[in-house]
Amino acid sequence: MDYHGELLLLERYNFVSNKVTVIAEAGVNHNGRLDYAYKLIDIAAKSKADIVKFQITNSKLITKNAKKAKYQLSKNLDETQKQMIKKLEMNWEKINPKLMNYSIKKNIKFLTTAFDKNGLNHLRKLKLKLFKVPSGEIINHPYLKLLGSFKTKVILSTGMANMGEIEKAIKILTSQGTKLNNITLLQCNTAYPTPFSDVNLKVLETFKKNFGTKIGYSDHTLGIEASIAAVALGATVIEKHFTISRKLSGPDHQTSLDPDTLNRLIVSIRNIEKALGSNKKQVTKSEKSNLLIVRQSIVAIKKIEKGEKFTENNITLKRPGTGLKPEKFETLIGRKAKRKFNPDDLISF
Repeated sequence: MDYHGELLLLERYNFVSNKVTVIAEAGVNHNGRLDYAYKLIDIAAKSKADIVKFQITNSKLITKNAKKAKYQLSKNLDETQKQMIKKLEMNWEKINPKLMNYSIKKNIKFLTTAFDKNGLNHLRKLKLKLFKVPSGEIINHPYLKLLGSFKTKVILSTGMANMGEIEKAIKILTSQGTKLNNITLLQCNTAYPTPFSDVNLKVLETFKKNFGTKIGYSDHTLGIEASIAAVALGATVIEKHFTISRKLSGPDHQTSLDPDTLNRLIVSIRNIEKALGSNKKQVTKSEKSNLLIVRQSIVAIKKIEKGEKFTENNITLKRPGTGLKPEKFETLIGRKAKRKFNPDDLISF
């Protein structure tokens, strides 16, 4: 298959479906190595994530004096943020098509986050149908205007943002042609790791009510519980960082999931997805066989002669539920037996 043929194939793969979409965030955990990037795709595909996502790192977007975040200071204390990102850079215009095509072969959707307009235009050439706005760019109005004009599906991460900033970002996207129902807001906290006290999953309902968008969660906690809870609260997208090994050097490895835990997260999400069911209460297929075994019927507790009246002294309720239902008990009191009953016989009339 040629390059353009693979792009057309990607159009079938790169979308958000009705099920919970799990984004396995490779981010910068490739450490600037193409072989690591391929391995991350392998891990994400094996875990049955829906999307594997990378980031177009660009040291040109960082001043030489910009400091690193606290979680990035564990090693190389004298290293600047620009120096750190420089080590993670690759030639993304050449690398992204390779990673995209490899993802198609592995039957997993592909996504890359851009941090500037040049990056967005590069991704547009790849004919992606879904774009992810990182938390830092939610106030980057020129960036949002360009993205909005693409009229694609957009996942908007809200780390560090307040409600006013989120509202402005949505207005910019929609004013440029992006449909509101194509926007998914992700609750996010940019602390790595995020303490559970700062996760604030209840805001998901606020997002849904105030903005009318789909909702999701970008999880930076050390565990998987918050993601599972977000699914139970209605999240349609879950994003979680993962790595080849948490022992690797780099800014995000220690706060990322190892392959086994990523797999456990996705299995858990799929189980919760099934468990949510529908808003109707009804007898399920799995419990139908127990219905008559567990419920009770009206039975005789001693010998009852024909013509004798039923009283609370000669009938009671016992399993199984194959006879008269308990709801008939009170209407039966005072009526005459039409035949003889022995103890434990199911009552009929």
